[in-house]
Amino acid sequence: MAPVTQVVTVGTVCSICIIVISIYIRQPEDDLQRRLTDVLQGLIAVEKQHVTHTPKVAVGYGACHDLVINGHDFLSYDESVGIPQHFDYINSIEELKKSYAYYFRHGAAVERYMSNSTLFDDLVIAARKIHGTRYSLGGNAASIAARLHNEGCEVILGATLTTELQSALPKGLKIVGPLVTKDDVHLIMEYKAGENWGPYTAPRANRYILHNDDNNPLVSSLEAFEEQIKNFKADLLVISGLQMMDNYPFVKGEREARLERIKAQMKSQPASTKIHFEMASFSEPHLINNLIDNIIPYSDSLGMNEQELTNLVSMYQYGNVSLVADSNPRVATVLDQMRQLMRLVKESHQAGLTTRELTRLHVHTLAYQAILTLQKSPWRRSDVAAAKASLTAHRHVCGSNQVDLDKAALIMDNSFSVSVRHNSARVVIEPSHPVSCWSENDGLIQLCVAPVLVCTHSMQTAGGGDNISAAALAVQL
Repeated sequence: MAPVTQVVTVGTVCSICIIVISIYIRQPEDDLQRRLTDVLQGLIAVEKQHVTHTPKVAVGYGACHDLVINGHDFLSYDESVGIPQHFDYINSIEELKKSYAYYFRHGAAVERYMSNSTLFDDLVIAARKIHGTRYSLGGNAASIAARLHNEGCEVILGATLTTELQSALPKGLKIVGPLVTKDDVHLIMEYKAGENWGPYTAPRANRYILHNDDNNPLVSSLEAFEEQIKNFKADLLVISGLQMMDNYPFVKGEREARLERIKAQMKSQPASTKIHFEMASFSEPHLINNLIDNIIPYSDSLGMNEQELTNLVSMYQYGNVSLVADSNPRVATVLDQMRQLMRLVKESHQAGLTTRELTRLHVHTLAYQAILTLQKSPWRRSDVAAAKASLTAHRHVCGSNQVDLDKAALIMDNSFSVSVRHNSARVVIEPSHPVSCWSENDGLIQLCVAPVLVCTHSMQTAGGGDNISAAALAVQL
């Protein structure tokens, strides 16, 4: 009987070990799922605090057809790519591949003008033939306008487009601008986190955008839009799409004249109309300096991602372009840059005339949303706006109105420092109350940070920033 007892004892011990091991393996998974659930419920609870009303918003400028395709399916890697390289504009397949590699390896969003119109048309024709290619409404202004309309705002959009593209916009959204027979097309080369292209691996999902626009760089809808908004009495004017001017072959002085006209439009708005400028991927220093002189001084609010934040700070501080930045920066780093940008803009404004004070910054990153406002400003409910922005990020990228936790991940740490400075305060994120807000400078500044339930099954990244910024703005009007 002894051998039998021994076998039973060993079997029992093995069973216990298996149970204990399985508990330890399952415990982190259970904790993670519980944390995801708590964060989602916490964000939705804050989002629901928004009281629906109907603010009036005027959005300029432009629209396009986005032709969305997987970059890997469209561009084949070969040894001729060589060393990845930045180009201000693209003129050949070789330059496109080198440029794609340059940004792909950093997971950086980028938008570039292709100067070779014939080649661009050939690329569009080739893209249409690839299985899975799809058209969608594109352009910063159009995407922002559509989101604001869907959030309950009364919206006027300044855009030059065809009747076909007009039909892609929500009914009830008023479009102002000349009709054309051919829409501008943007070739959107999307890629997913962890995707390989040659020897390079994307650290996050993002896109490379190529365009050869005719209408958007000239802001063709400007005059008609200007006339319509005179009596509209907008609560908010949104300026966007100006990156289409980047490296475009303007006649000498033409771009400056268009920016002067936009500045005049901004200056003509009453104090009761807030003005928001949505940044984008700029690479031409002269254009960014034009924005610093003509657009930002007349804006109450700025929206941007982590790359655009780094780029703008670099231009203010050093006068040069920062082409790429950390694709998943620490919260402390971004918060410091936001404070720095507010200070740099204020100092710049003190050196010249301006009709506005920058009172709001919204930075949207992959892992979190950060909103800074001045307490004396009319911007309210930053906590609700941060929650709304966070949920919109997941919903847009996953292409669903519902948040599926099986397609979600938290890549933000459980706590964060409010600054990179030594001994800075640290904020612990409470999952059931995930939006963290606090005041600084004796209550003059409020900061809110919300984690993003990052979509792990990306359907689309293009238009993400526009939808995120618009959703947050709708809450704060």
